[in-house]
Amino acid sequence: MTARAEGAASGPEAPVPALVLEGVTKRYGSARGVEAADLSIRAGELVTLIGPSGCGKSTTLRLVAGLERPDAGTLSVAGSVVADARSFVNPERRRVGLVFQDHALFPHLTVARNVEFGLDRLSRGERRSRVGELLDLVQLAHLAERYPHELSGGEQQRVALARALAPRPAVVLLDEPFSSLDESLRAQVRRDTVATLRDTGTTGVLVTHDQTEALSVGTRVVVMNNGVIEQADAPEVVFERPASRFVASFMGDADFLPAHVHRALLTCEIGIVSTVPGWADSDVDVDVVLRPHEVALRPAPDAPARVSSVEYHGAFVLHHVRLASGRTLRSWQPHDVRYPVGTAVAVTVAAGTSPTLLVGDRAVTSPPADSLKLGSSAPREAGFPDDTVPTEVPR
Repeated sequence: MTARAEGAASGPEAPVPALVLEGVTKRYGSARGVEAADLSIRAGELVTLIGPSGCGKSTTLRLVAGLERPDAGTLSVAGSVVADARSFVNPERRRVGLVFQDHALFPHLTVARNVEFGLDRLSRGERRSRVGELLDLVQLAHLAERYPHELSGGEQQRVALARALAPRPAVVLLDEPFSSLDESLRAQVRRDTVATLRDTGTTGVLVTHDQTEALSVGTRVVVMNNGVIEQADAPEVVFERPASRFVASFMGDADFLPAHVHRALLTCEIGIVSTVPGWADSDVDVDVVLRPHEVALRPAPDAPARVSSVEYHGAFVLHHVRLASGRTLRSWQPHDVRYPVGTAVAVTVAAGTSPTLLVGDRAVTSPPADSLKLGSSAPREAGFPDDTVPTEVPR
């Protein structure tokens, strides 16, 4: 199932999207690269593309750049079709800039000459002016006559960005541009890069394998799995309302418990999780997604759950808790709260939590069409007999 991203407003006055993929497919023999991808990106938007190795994110970038030819579908840049069943525009004519993981600077050219590369259609004076403008933007004017080997990793990355921006592309593609940098430098260079893209109003697509980076950088996050776009939405929506089991587990830590909705109450092994508005007439088995920050603990000598391991993470402490069923939940606690291994704990859900519900592997926000109505006769999941379902949520 492909998630289509709403990247542009509708209507006759709607601005032209910077990048549009419609049903784009790429296969390598029997292997799936990208499958029927639909995505529309607004001008000036910064989108992060994330997924496990082999999910199709780098293939998507190569298709946009013109380094691969799609097997099906249409790809447009700034309103112009650059690839479809009848036509294919070469990379240098696509108005697409590239920033690679290894920066790919020309070692025999100075910083200024690297940035100037690709501006051959401009006059000498125009090239000089544009290079000066870009080097000022990335704060490297004082290094214009240096060579790449004389620069730090962060400086090389900024030169690569300036070179990509120099021809005023419609879209800049960044393929894991920070992964080769030290952790201490990475965050600062990332902030500088994002600021530069926003200051210039440049549309960016950033491929990353880092979930924190994807959520903190992008105005939208596109999550891919096995060549398919699973979800494309604002970072907070992807994290708080994942569209599938895969997105929930890949974008942050998530645990899953069998649960049941009865009389609009969501109940599972740890008790009542929450109310579910709109489900009053349903009787449905689901899985509930619980993230560690949503799981509350308190010591309770008679509780069947036990702390099985504790991990210190500085500001927070991660507790692994084994439930009576043998299933495990994780819980973040403040740095000064540490329950020793073996501690009996009562496990509840933090106040205000509205967890994601899954039927199969897809998230649902309303009862499935084929769900049972109250009064129907059907087998219920073990552990949730009718006479033990609470009738109100504890305060």
